[in-house]
Amino acid sequence: MSDTLGPERLAAEIEPLYRFALGLTRDPHLAADLVQDTFVRAVERADQYRGEAPVASWLRRILHNLAVDRARRSRHEVLVEEVEESWRDDSYTVDPALVVERAATREELEDALVRLPFAYRTAVLLHDVEGWKVREIAELEHISLAAAKQRLRRGRMMLVSALAAGADRRARLEGVPMRCWDARRHVSEYLDGKLDAETARMVETHLAECPTCPPLYAALVGVRDKLGELRDPDSVVPPDLERRIRQAVGE
Repeated sequence: MSDTLGPERLAAEIEPLYRFALGLTRDPHLAADLVQDTFVRAVERADQYRGEAPVASWLRRILHNLAVDRARRSRHEVLVEEVEESWRDDSYTVDPALVVERAATREELEDALVRLPFAYRTAVLLHDVEGWKVREIAELEHISLAAAKQRLRRGRMMLVSALAAGADRRARLEGVPMRCWDARRHVSEYLDGKLDAETARMVETHLAECPTCPPLYAALVGVRDKLGELRDPDSVVPPDLERRIRQAVGE
């Protein structure tokens, strides 16, 4: 690894990179995963760093790309086209007092934010939370200034619409313990029997009453079972591989 990307130089970027990741995701667990993956990727690609940009900017670019990749694999309940079509309709409106009241509750605000497509959520969070200029967002995402302005505009509109629609979501989930994301981030450990009894009970109750999470859990169970079928009980370690492993561990 070059001196520029030595361990001490990279270690100095851990805290600011985590703050950047947390600003993008608003999720400490996801932010931590992204930072770890970013440093793994940076070490793997150290020879590609030429010093044209500061190390911090290079790492932010890697993390941003990883976050985009993750976001592409997830579904969003708020669709850009539907929201913009609503805002084009002269008869569309919301109750501003209700929207602002919900925005004042951190849980409601983060629930609405997480339902925005990543590109638009990024623009809103970086601009309105972290204080970035639109030009800086455009540079980060390699888009034009006009495109960055459009993402910010659409992101703000989607956030207002998501907050306004929060009442319907809350009505469907009334009496259901745990937020959907809280249950979903525990469900893998629940599947493996690794949760404490109280958390497991809450996950079970959520799955019994939530209208959207049970199919996701059923899919996890089904996929895990199919993966188990790939195990070949008759497979053996190739002799050459076994020899190399034994040499590596000093046998």
